[in-house]
Amino acid sequence: MKFKQLFFALIAAALFLSLQAIAQTYAIRDARIVTVSGPTIEKGTIVIRGGLIEAVGSDVKIPTDAKILEGAGLTVYPGFIDALTNLGLPAPAPRPTPGGAAGFQAQLAAAAATQSGQSSNSNYPAGLRPEDMVIDEVRAGDAQFETNRNAGFTTALTTGRSGIFNGQSALINLAGDNVSVMTIKSPVAMHITFATIPGTYPGSLLGTFSALRQMFNDAKRLDEWKRLYAANPKGIRRPESDKSLEALIPVIKREMPVVFVANRRNEIVRALDLAKEYNLKAIIAGGQEAGQLADRLKAQDVSVLLSLNYPKRTAAASPEADPEDLETLRFRAEVPKTAGKLAAAGVKFAFFSGGLTNFGDLFSNIRKSTENGLSRDAAIRALTLSAAEIFGVADRTGTLESGKIANIIVVKGDLLGTDRFVSHVFVDGKLFEPKPPANPPASGGNGAVRSGAGPAALANVSGSYSITIQAPGQSLSGTINFVQSGPSLTGTLTTDLGTTEIKNGRIGPDGFSFTGTVVAGGETIDFTVRGRISGNELTGTVESPMGSFPITGTRIP
Repeated sequence: MKFKQLFFALIAAALFLSLQAIAQTYAIRDARIVTVSGPTIEKGTIVIRGGLIEAVGSDVKIPTDAKILEGAGLTVYPGFIDALTNLGLPAPAPRPTPGGAAGFQAQLAAAAATQSGQSSNSNYPAGLRPEDMVIDEVRAGDAQFETNRNAGFTTALTTGRSGIFNGQSALINLAGDNVSVMTIKSPVAMHITFATIPGTYPGSLLGTFSALRQMFNDAKRLDEWKRLYAANPKGIRRPESDKSLEALIPVIKREMPVVFVANRRNEIVRALDLAKEYNLKAIIAGGQEAGQLADRLKAQDVSVLLSLNYPKRTAAASPEADPEDLETLRFRAEVPKTAGKLAAAGVKFAFFSGGLTNFGDLFSNIRKSTENGLSRDAAIRALTLSAAEIFGVADRTGTLESGKIANIIVVKGDLLGTDRFVSHVFVDGKLFEPKPPANPPASGGNGAVRSGAGPAALANVSGSYSITIQAPGQSLSGTINFVQSGPSLTGTLTTDLGTTEIKNGRIGPDGFSFTGTVVAGGETIDFTVRGRISGNELTGTVESPMGSFPITGTRIP
């Protein structure tokens, strides 16, 4: 009996401690607080309890049980919302490389696995299935979102990567041990890309529009059929059960918005024409030339998810290089003006990262927008409240107000400057503390890397390493071969996805970084690897448009 009592007492104590950890109370005091929904508080306090904002203001009383964070010299913002991503989804499955009998057998096995995974009683092929729910594919785990959180993002809209219908998206918080805890809203919207389906109908853009119109018409017919049958089934053949068409009924009734991926003017016009034809509640995603159609967007009450992946010249200019045409130059010059034009026309818009893996470029591009007609306040709103309003969750996130989800970031330095550092991130009230950036090494006159105290030794990374990358739902194994020459790093990375050349490799006193490109599931994916070597052990992260994944490895003797 005493043993049972002791056992249950230990269990109760563990539960109590666990609840205490979840309900940790924090107070950030004497900080500059950008509420977004109201005036900025130049010196105030914000209290976080049980995953919610308990109080915010200039004269807030700090609870006695709160852990106090000193905010002097810091600015507090609502956590940023990345308005269109693939975050949380498993990495695309690798496609086998053909070659001989073994390669042919691998192709057959992959095809069989794909067919099995896409088995459905839908009347439509994969890619034309609006019923697919993205939340069913999301994987939980804090580590994959570390890079995004460190940049200030606490929330993201995530959707599928392929197909004409990309799935019904989900708004998730970028932390959590399970998907149900991470989910803010699902579904959020239907997503459509003007793509084709190779090898089957529709195999052309004309066929895609024809298929979309036919499905919208059939959905309207099915909705009317169901309504008549529900009113009086006698003498009426029962309606067919078609989950693909049924998924479109909320769209044609304007109960669910539909996001059209469209960047160039002609793409946006096609999307707006289709939305007008079927009276859809439309949102444009990408929108690089949306500024040219700002008046029409406003007239049709269409919002824009604006990509921050601004066009730039991909190769350095040289005397031998062909000159860029005027259309390319014009496009690159005009895109940073789009946000300002949308704001001036009263079109609601929100920013999304657009596949950028270097968040320094992302904030640099926001700064370009503020230099081309967008106010700083509107830029911050486009990272926070505007996205929450577009997705229908402004009552729970997007601003710093009492009762809202405690998605909060604390920033040192100028948010749009190069000295920006996110010192604290709260996701659902859970605290993350990014590591301060290492002091950037200075270069001496002889090319050696030096710090203020004299020469700094470079990390020794040369050699081969057996590695594992922990992507959501998929573990990739392989090898890295490093070739070191001073602060430069070259070599190869080989995984289940193939072999890629190490590019832009650099070595510093604290570690290394490099970039590369792989093809996975038919997609070309750019990535950045940052890590360090301790003895024979390699640790770090792989940053990609799908998120940040841990990488570990051991030096091969």
